[in-house]
Amino acid sequence: MPQNKATIKENQKMATKAKDIVEIIPSKEIFVGNPDATVTVTEFGEYENEDCAKANEVVKQLLEEYDGKIRFNFRHFPQTKIHQRSMKAAEASLAAAQSGKFWEMHNILFNNRRQLGTTSLKLYSKEAGVINKHFLDQLLDSTFGWQVRNDFEEGIEKGVTDVPSFFVNGTKITGKNSFENISKEIDAALKKVKKKAPVKQRA
Repeated sequence: MPQNKATIKENQKMATKAKDIVEIIPSKEIFVGNPDATVTVTEFGEYENEDCAKANEVVKQLLEEYDGKIRFNFRHFPQTKIHQRSMKAAEASLAAAQSGKFWEMHNILFNNRRQLGTTSLKLYSKEAGVINKHFLDQLLDSTFGWQVRNDFEEGIEKGVTDVPSFFVNGTKITGKNSFENISKEIDAALKKVKKKAPVKQRA
């Protein structure tokens, strides 16, 4: 019967969606730098914000300066009241992450922060090397919207009110988001971790 076929098709669709949800890589698991580093730098930011774009250049410097000593994680905190396209841009970065191209997309979005329409996002995904014929559909369906909202809610819980907001090993950085200021916090965290490291016993 046609109704049964329709029901089967709907069930298959729901099963596929459930499977997709299970396999999604969340932003909290996406790092650049040394994956085993004892110091984690986390930023809550968004892709239309000028200060976040400047901070992205600072992050590149930090990763170079502390090569092997830190890892960096970017969390989404779109300012949708000011920047209407920041939400979809965040979703696009997560869509790219599923193809292992988060950081490529991340940098492209910052470089093109004034042109973040849906059609442009699709073009940027190709530039980032994403091969996903469902990319545009996923954006239109807000497949990764709940992930972005999870990041946003976690940011609120951590006391984030503005972007960019940086944390070093979970401690919020106060003051300027400059290379010098964040470096001080990283140095302090590295010393703290070193003190806590167990002393090797001599044989």
